[in-house]
Amino acid sequence: MHSTLWIKGTKSKSLEGKTVVLAVTGSIAAVRVVELARELIRNGANVYAVMSEAATRILHPDALHYATGHEVITDITGGVEHVGMCGIQGMADLLLIAPATANTISKIAMGIDDTPVTTFATTAIGSGVATIVVPAMHQSMYDHPAVHSNLEKLESYGISLVGPRVEEGIAKISPNDDIVLAVERELMGKKLAGKKIVLTSGATAEIIDPIRILTNRASGKTGQELAREAFRRGGDVTIIHRNEMNVDGINEVYAESAASMLDNCMKEIDRGCDVFISSAAISDYTLDSSRSKIKSGQNLILEMQPTEKILPQVRGNHPGIVIVGFKAETGVVEKELVGSATRMLEEYGLDMVVANDVGGGGMGTSDNSVYILQDGLSASHYSGSKRYLASVIMDRLEQILL
Repeated sequence: MHSTLWIKGTKSKSLEGKTVVLAVTGSIAAVRVVELARELIRNGANVYAVMSEAATRILHPDALHYATGHEVITDITGGVEHVGMCGIQGMADLLLIAPATANTISKIAMGIDDTPVTTFATTAIGSGVATIVVPAMHQSMYDHPAVHSNLEKLESYGISLVGPRVEEGIAKISPNDDIVLAVERELMGKKLAGKKIVLTSGATAEIIDPIRILTNRASGKTGQELAREAFRRGGDVTIIHRNEMNVDGINEVYAESAASMLDNCMKEIDRGCDVFISSAAISDYTLDSSRSKIKSGQNLILEMQPTEKILPQVRGNHPGIVIVGFKAETGVVEKELVGSATRMLEEYGLDMVVANDVGGGGMGTSDNSVYILQDGLSASHYSGSKRYLASVIMDRLEQILL
C-alpha cells in the first residue's frame, strides 16, 4: 500500500471519489505543491500530477510521485495522456493548474499547447472539465496589461482563478487551504449557488477608552467554518466580524461594536439576502467611552446600557429570509438549554437555533457539542469538530432552502 492511502480522507470526505489533475509549471512556487497534493488527498481526492519541463527543473517528478502515489506525466506520448485524463470521457473531475506562470496563463488564453500542462489545459477546456488556475509570478509580470487581459479571458472561458496575494513585490501563490477550498467549491455540487448568505462571527468589543475594551472569549472559529462551508457549497458569502479570514471569494465586513455589527448587518441584508446566520457573541451591554485613557490605581465604576438586539430587527424588516440564531448558556442541564433555545426560536420567529453550554467548552476550541432546533422537530444533538458541525448546519439549511 502506497503511503498516500494512509492519509486519504483523514481531514474530510469532501473530495471523496473525485479525481484532480494537478498541473505544475515553472514557477518557484512549485516547491509548494507536494503539500498541496497531500492536502487534496487528506480531503479524499485522487490526485494525478502533470509537469512542464520547466517545472521539473525546480521540483523533481519523484517528489510528486511520492506525494500523489502515481507516476507523474512529464511528456505526452502515444498513450494520449491528456485525452485519457481531461478528454470528454476522461477520468479527471478537475484540472488544477498550480502554480501558473505568466507564460502558461497567456498560452492557455490563446489556445497554445506546447507543453504537457498547456496541452492538458486545452483538452480540459474543450471538454468542459472544471479548471482552476492559481497564478504565481513577480508583481511586475502580474501587472503587465496582457497578463490581466489573459486572466480575464480565462474567466470568460469559465475558468476559476485563485489569488494571487501581492506581497513583497511578488504575486504569491495562494495558501493551500484557499486552493483546496476552491477545489471543493467546484466539485461539491454548488447546492447553495445563487444564494446569498450573510453571517456574523466572533466577539464584538465595546470601547472603554482609547486603550481598553469590553469583550468576550468568542474566537470566531464557528462562524469562519460556517462561512467556508457555505462557500464550498456555492453560496455568495459575506461574513461580518472583527477578525480576518483573507479567503478568495468570501466577502468580509469589519464590525467592532454591537452597534456597528447591527448597522453592517442591516446594510448587507438590505442589499438582498437569502440566509442570515447570527453566530457572533455580541456584547449585551455598551457604555459611553472615555476620550482619554482612564487613570489606573483607583476604583472604577462603569455605567453600562443594554445593546439593541439584532435578530428582532432583521426578522422585523425581512420576514421572508431564513434566519439561524445561536444560543449560549453556562452551567445548565440539557432540558434548560433546549428550553432556552426553544423560547428564542419562537420569540424571534427563527428557522433554526444552534445552542450549546459554553461553560463546558466551545469558546476558543476546535470542537463543540451543540443542539440544533427547528420548529416542529425534536432537538438534535451533535458533537465534533467545528468544521463538521458547520457541515451539519448547512445540511439542515439546504433542506429548508431547497
